[in-house]
Amino acid sequence: MPGGRLTQQERRQIALGLTDGLAYAEIARRLDRPTSTITREVMRNGGPTGYRADQAHRATENRAHRSKQAAPKAAAPAPEQPHGRDAGSVRAYEDLFTNVMLQSGMPPMAARVMASLCLTDSGSLTAADLVRNLQVSPASVSKSIAFLETQSMVRRERDERRRERYTVDNDIWYQSMLASARATAQIVETAREGVVVLGATTPAGARMENIARFLDFVTESTIRAAEQARAILTTEPAAVERAAVEPATEPATDPDTDPDTGTDPDTDPDTTEGADPTA
Repeated sequence: MPGGRLTQQERRQIALGLTDGLAYAEIARRLDRPTSTITREVMRNGGPTGYRADQAHRATENRAHRSKQAAPKAAAPAPEQPHGRDAGSVRAYEDLFTNVMLQSGMPPMAARVMASLCLTDSGSLTAADLVRNLQVSPASVSKSIAFLETQSMVRRERDERRRERYTVDNDIWYQSMLASARATAQIVETAREGVVVLGATTPAGARMENIARFLDFVTESTIRAAEQARAILTTEPAAVERAAVEPATEPATDPDTDPDTGTDPDTDPDTTEGADPTA
């Protein structure tokens, strides 16, 4: 797998791949480059819809030129990762997670913000944290948070220092699914209005009725599945750790119980005094 900077020809192939709707992983495979390299290149130069090969190449040359003119500085060490994680692996996974969010239709900067929040143990960052981590402007962060709020994927909170924090937690995907279901329910209502306007016996009216029935069923199923999953599948880290370290416990037994029969000889009807049942 080649290393070094991307060439202008490689950038043109990236642009062609984006135009053809190829995933970052497929573009990377064709160029024999890591997927993270392609993701960073696109995200740094306008995103999948704004990427231009020649502009990206000129911008990279300008950055390299400015870097040579600047006083040499010692390379900043990668931030130490908690829980013994490898910093390079975490960075690569963040790129992968961002790419998946992009492929789902999320705007580029919102995808980066979402990945940064989800991969933080606290699940909570301030605007200043995001600006520093992502090396973007406060306006970009603010716009992305506003979008994620419309999708019920983040919430705003105030910490003890009155700073605004953006938070994701175990409940956020449940809330997002409900928001999606509510949006679909509006389509159902609108489709049924169309049945009245177009006429239930007309082809167009029948089509709108089928749309309403299908989406209504999907909406109800989505809400029901989300509620069941929330109740059954939510796992707290502490519970996982306890399950991993606690040995299985044997059921308590009475010391007077016969291990072979499971009965107490003192109370077994066959061993107590009384009338002989065969008499």
